[in-house]
Amino acid sequence: MLDWVGYVAFGAALGTLGGLFGIGGGLIAIPALGLLFGLDQQLAQGTALVMVVPNVLLALWRYHQRNRIDHRHAVALGIAGLVCAWLGSLWAVGLDGAVMRKGFIGFLLFLVLTNLVRMFGHQTPPSQALKHGWPWLAALGGLAGLAGGLFGVGGAVVATPVLTAVFGASQVVAQGLSLALAAPSTGITLVTYALHGHVNWPMGLAMAVGGLLSISWGVKLAYALPERVLRAAFCGFLLLCALMLAMKV
Repeated sequence: MLDWVGYVAFGAALGTLGGLFGIGGGLIAIPALGLLFGLDQQLAQGTALVMVVPNVLLALWRYHQRNRIDHRHAVALGIAGLVCAWLGSLWAVGLDGAVMRKGFIGFLLFLVLTNLVRMFGHQTPPSQALKHGWPWLAALGGLAGLAGGLFGVGGAVVATPVLTAVFGASQVVAQGLSLALAAPSTGITLVTYALHGHVNWPMGLAMAVGGLLSISWGVKLAYALPERVLRAAFCGFLLLCALMLAMKV
């Protein structure tokens, strides 16, 4: 019982972060599950997805309530992300766990670098309309979905910086669209991991309960923070996750 309560509390903390950054909480859940609970990389990713899937769906609804998400953009991102996430997850379940962990660290450090360039480089004002249409959104969805399926994070962390830097979206609009991409891709990735036995269901379900109780607070905070502060916090969050995983290597 105490373990279950602890998992719920852990999921609540991750849910707040998932709502804040529009990522579902998986990025920090995966290294934490490996470092604190000794799960191997694939099992950590699969277990985290049990929490991430409902978190993403609730966060998507909350973002849509505050700033309506264009369904045409969401469909282009979501369909391409779904197909490529399935392919990425099939690839992931056959890889060595140590190789996966090192690849995940490199993936996180790449995201940190990308976000630092965005923060300190030339900033173009966000616009109401995206600069590029559905063919480019589908390409982004495919790339982000592949990364999400491979690393169990839903692809939102890839899509968000690209949507702001290349497509001209504001941070909160980009996070909302990224959640629309992540919703179907995390679902198919969870199914793949589960079919290959890479899910601890009791732990994941308890974390999901905690995440659902707290994610709305994170979304509310995301809309209250200044854009630059939100980007800086996201960059620091990614670096922390990379450091946590490096301690496990």
